[in-house]
Amino acid sequence: MIQNQPDIDFSKLKTFSIHDRKSKVSQDDFATPWQSGCTFQQFLNGLPKILAGADIRKTIDAIVCAVKNKRTVMLSMGAHVIKVGLNPLLIQLLEKGIIDSIAMNGAGIIHDTEIALAGKTSEDVSAALGDGQFGMARETAEFLCNAIDTTTHTQKGLGEAIGQAILDANLPHANQSLTASCVRLGIPVTVHVAFGTDIIHMHHGFNPSAAGNATYKDFQTFSSIVATLKQGVYMNMGSAVIMPEVFLKALTLTRNLGYDAHSFTAINIDFIRQYRSLTNVVNRPTESNGVGINIVGHHEILFPMIAWGVMEQLSSVGCIPIKSNIL
Repeated sequence: MIQNQPDIDFSKLKTFSIHDRKSKVSQDDFATPWQSGCTFQQFLNGLPKILAGADIRKTIDAIVCAVKNKRTVMLSMGAHVIKVGLNPLLIQLLEKGIIDSIAMNGAGIIHDTEIALAGKTSEDVSAALGDGQFGMARETAEFLCNAIDTTTHTQKGLGEAIGQAILDANLPHANQSLTASCVRLGIPVTVHVAFGTDIIHMHHGFNPSAAGNATYKDFQTFSSIVATLKQGVYMNMGSAVIMPEVFLKALTLTRNLGYDAHSFTAINIDFIRQYRSLTNVVNRPTESNGVGINIVGHHEILFPMIAWGVMEQLSSVGCIPIKSNIL
């Protein structure tokens, strides 16, 4: 125990001027007050140039730069992106040539197909699980299982097979389908399945061999697009495990084969911080060079802001995006 220790003499404290100190926040970075009749671009410009406000600007600028320079822009996503109503906006970005490829987990084709079939998706799991009815929608399983079976003779990847089946069947809401839109536009769409994670894996008509071969073909396609990422943009939205892991494997594969898959911008968008997406998308791939951005917030709010910002900038400079020939 310390005894008889004299009190510290605060009068000898050394100080310096605030004007000489480096500060991380300046009034120059503050938000702009609202004005009636502002444009969307003025709204974006009025966001604080701090934290996520600055990151949204960086994200928009990176995508715009990639499009102008005809560099690859990839989007990987979880199925939640579809469930919160973003398909129309994603399809618009595909049609304008802003997004060069779509990759999704296995749940993505469930919800994308249900939208095309019935114009609705996302069942009440809690209400249906008690009596074993969860995942038992007949039309969803039959359509997807039949589409997967076609890959045994067409040799198509899983994403292309689903999109083509939706178009061939002329489903009532095919115009709202991501996979069908990609096939219609000639844009690569890949699906990356983990067996046991999707409702169709419970149905007796599911062909695991066909699904496995088709999803592996999609991994090959996905890797070939990753190989073109130099000075481009890779976005991961709403996938916490599957797509970050697939991306990391594809990235090391392409670099091992000698492709210059460096110096790109990696962006993760999710409503909570996740270990794999932050580590395998934002940090590790850009550690030696490149830019990593992590934005936390709801997809249904953040992504429209980013997408509108990108299209606003491109239209203001008269830039008509042209899809890159990336395969």
